[in-house]
Amino acid sequence: MEMLPDQDTLRSLVQHAVLAPSSHNTQPWLFHIEDRAVQLHADPSRALQVNDPEGRELLMSCGCALFNLRVAATHAGWSYNIQMFPDPERPDYLARFELDEDELSCDLSPLFDALLLRRTYRNRFQKRQPTEDVLSRLGEVAKLEGACLTQVEEKCRDAVIDLVREGDNRQWQNEDWRKELAEWLHGSRKGDGLAVPGLVAPLVRGVVRRFDMGKSVASQDDLLASESPLLLLLSTREDNRDAWVRAGQALQRLLLEAQREGLQASYLNQPIQVQALRPQLQALFDSQGHPQMLMRMGYPEETLTASPRRPVEDVIRA
Repeated sequence: MEMLPDQDTLRSLVQHAVLAPSSHNTQPWLFHIEDRAVQLHADPSRALQVNDPEGRELLMSCGCALFNLRVAATHAGWSYNIQMFPDPERPDYLARFELDEDELSCDLSPLFDALLLRRTYRNRFQKRQPTEDVLSRLGEVAKLEGACLTQVEEKCRDAVIDLVREGDNRQWQNEDWRKELAEWLHGSRKGDGLAVPGLVAPLVRGVVRRFDMGKSVASQDDLLASESPLLLLLSTREDNRDAWVRAGQALQRLLLEAQREGLQASYLNQPIQVQALRPQLQALFDSQGHPQMLMRMGYPEETLTASPRRPVEDVIRA
């Protein structure tokens, strides 16, 4: 007799899916639970219209959540089938994730603990370098998910960092961009967004809305990038909705593999988010791929608490 997963199992998958990273911690996903499947939907109400007008990072965030579903399912002993974009009439319906009892073709359960421990680390890293074996492994897992991971070589690090600085300046000069960022600066009790101390959150939002802090932010990013052991670019051959979801899965897989090695990352996506700078970034690499994520990676100096998450009830729809 075929065994069906119970609703608690499916709910547990969602609870682990939402631990994925997302731009501004917007958590732009919704889920619907069936008898033996979880539907993953993008939530356009949480789109960043200025920072991410095409929805590229939104779909990458959902791709990260989809990969977490895969890890959590295999950890619970289930195999799965994924149907991507199952309904052309509903473009926000990204994937149907169905559990089955077949033998696991790819056991991702060793990544489960890393799923719980992964953090976006925005502080300085230790100075020690990862080994070549670790870098090779990260490249391999990105390739398994249909993406390419490239280390920024010393000869073009300065040029890449210059683009990050230029991106910072252009974004902060944009009043609409600053307003959008301010909307996602919350106290941690809010459950989403970029956490700031609750008592000063209104003041911080006001400062961000009114003042161009591009130069100071650019200087800080320059320092962090220059001191980071690794700068890495994740790219895909295509540049469409399917590629963005795949890039998200590749990103989360390499982040979890990195976490297993004690490595964490944060993002320097300004040259990708500013459309005029993206071709310049692409031109620095001998590749036909489209840049999807620029990150810094290294060994953290401290353990961070997890970013706030919305209650799972808020992301499950009937």
